[in-house]
Amino acid sequence: MRNLYPKSGKVILHVDMNSFYASVEMAYDPSLRGKPLAIAGNVEERRGIIITCSYEARAVGVKTTMPLWEARKLCPNLIVMKPNFQRYRKASLAMFEFLQSYTHLVEPVSVDEGYLDITECFKLGSPLNIAKDIQTKLMQQLNLPCSIGVAPNKFLAKMASNMKKPLGITVLRKRDIESILWPMSVSMMHGVGKKTAEKLNQIQIYTIKDLANANVVGLKNLLGINGERLKNMANGNDNRPVDPDAVSEFKSIGNSSTLPHDSVDETELTNVIKRLSASVAQRMKRKEMLSANIQITIRYYNRATITRSKKLINPIDKEEDIYNAAFRLFRTHWNEEPVRLLGVTAVDLVEKDEAFKQLDLFSYEVDAKDEPLIDTLDRLKKKYGADIIKKASKGRKQTSYGDNDIGTSFEKDFLSDIKKKQ
Repeated sequence: MRNLYPKSGKVILHVDMNSFYASVEMAYDPSLRGKPLAIAGNVEERRGIIITCSYEARAVGVKTTMPLWEARKLCPNLIVMKPNFQRYRKASLAMFEFLQSYTHLVEPVSVDEGYLDITECFKLGSPLNIAKDIQTKLMQQLNLPCSIGVAPNKFLAKMASNMKKPLGITVLRKRDIESILWPMSVSMMHGVGKKTAEKLNQIQIYTIKDLANANVVGLKNLLGINGERLKNMANGNDNRPVDPDAVSEFKSIGNSSTLPHDSVDETELTNVIKRLSASVAQRMKRKEMLSANIQITIRYYNRATITRSKKLINPIDKEEDIYNAAFRLFRTHWNEEPVRLLGVTAVDLVEKDEAFKQLDLFSYEVDAKDEPLIDTLDRLKKKYGADIIKKASKGRKQTSYGDNDIGTSFEKDFLSDIKKKQ
């Protein structure tokens, strides 16, 4: 069996769950199988968009990020459900726990996809047989379909898993790059977003082959260091390891909210900022993180969007401090035109245990009042151990997720929890 593995190099799988949220709902309620199902946020409001949908819905043109009203026009019998994040979290944790039964080299990259390095798993069978076994058992045990890419590196594995959906298994070798990968539009390449594709088109790069053969100096001038990275990937080169520890590397915690109507009402906008600041503070405390850089996002009625940030003297995690910093930014940069969306984000996060707070003239008196308590805690910890006293905030778990947590916040909270289980 060892002969079916490369003498040098790696074998990487990319496991990508198919229509994950919809599939979880179907696993929970089998009567939904075979029907056009969509998971959407804020179903009753104009901001309702399709988060994901079943392949039966996709067959009639329903797509992710499509407005709900448009999806219902295309598919009048569309079944629409609000997201159940606790259910998806439970299914995802079960999925990754299953994948870790094959190898400890599992890197979750989102709630529904991850990489496996199976280079040393030859005792379990050939790479293709392992992929088939994973796909079959995920359906048998969890009722969840997936597509799998098999390749010598992460980039090619990711591209391969996208080629056959649902329930596909695709092997993409380096010798296949010219015939399979290069004819594809550059916009279909992993790592190339819409704006990057438009920039590449401007210099006559339309296919992945064009990118693979492009002048590296010109690419650097256009895209910076990312230009050279994309050229290497277009040629099938990607040396990134599968890193189980990568799930703990997150640098920001934020929330955003689309208003039910464009607004210039300062009271209403202030209340939104307060609510977002409270949410960010709660999540920061749950993760035991501090931030010395608060960011505000303002999207206007015409979709024009600005993002502004402010570095602080001392790291913070309290709701009031986050709100004060965010509100000052808002008042400074709001042009008083109607606002469609607001966002508050804490960036440049540091763990509380690693944070160093600089005392200044304004915070010294407050900090000095805490010193007797801190000294007492330090003495107790030295005598009885670091775990003798826990902060009250740590024991309180967040058990529900609002619609604005659909994107990065749910993903980051999930990835952090995955790390704890490893």
